[in-house]
Formats: sequence, C-alpha cells, structure tokens
Amino acid sequence: MIEQLKDVQPRSGTRGLRNLQVEAAEPSEAPSISLLIHFDFDSDRLQGDSHPALQRLARAMNSAELSAARFAIEGHTDAKGSADYNLQLSERRAQSVKRYLIGQGVAPGRLYAVGKGASELANPFEPLAAENRRVRVVNLR
Repeated sequence: MIEQLKDVQPRSGTRGLRNLQVEAAEPSEAPSISLLIHFDFDSDRLQGDSHPALQRLARAMNSAELSAARFAIEGHTDAKGSADYNLQLSERRAQSVKRYLIGQGVAPGRLYAVGKGASELANPFEPLAAENRRVRVVNLR
C-alpha cells in the first residue's frame, strides 16, 4: 500500500508526499500509515487537496494484494480544545474519510472508522503541531 501511495503526483499548491508518514510497526503490530488529510477549519469536510492521496489509498486498498484486508481509519486531532470535543471531531473526520473511500469503491465492511481525539499525539512535545491532526490507516489483516 505504501509503495502505491508514493506514486501520488503533487499538484501545484499542495505539499505532495510530505503528508504521508510511514510508521514502523513492531512485529506484533499491524502495518499502518498516517496521512495528513486537510479539512476545513473545525469541520469534517475534506479539502480538495487531500483527494489525490485518498484516491491512491483507495486504489491500494482495492489492489489484489490488499483486497481481503480490513482497515481501521483513525481520526486524530491536536490538543487544542476540550477532550470531548476533539474526540467527536476526530470521529466525524474518520467517518468522512471512510465515506470518501467507499465512494472510491472500497467495500464498507472492510473499513472501521474510529476517533482518537488528542489521545495519541504524533508529536507529544508540541501538542498543537499540525502533524497531530492526521488520519491513521491501520491494516487489520
């Protein structure tokens, strides 16, 4: 899946592949990737510049190698705002990504959306950093 995602071509005004962060998995952990998916402020509405990465993700999920796999779509926020609000926002954003992937042909039964709020910061030393606002895709195998 990661190799297929690397083929995303940056469009003018986008960050290209800087929004893809590969996470090394322990032998007992499922492989995962983190995507910085852009949303409108305080919203679960996807911004257009995130569509190419999500389209590539959908193609990877529908590839022969991954066609039987199930995936968790985890929404994460930074630490700004209350814990309850961030949890709800992260859940809505995970659902938004799930809906988009379904629209790209990924079977709904293969996707599980969950919000994590600010409970698992990518950068705990900077709780308000942009890299904490992400969607993590985990292969549940």
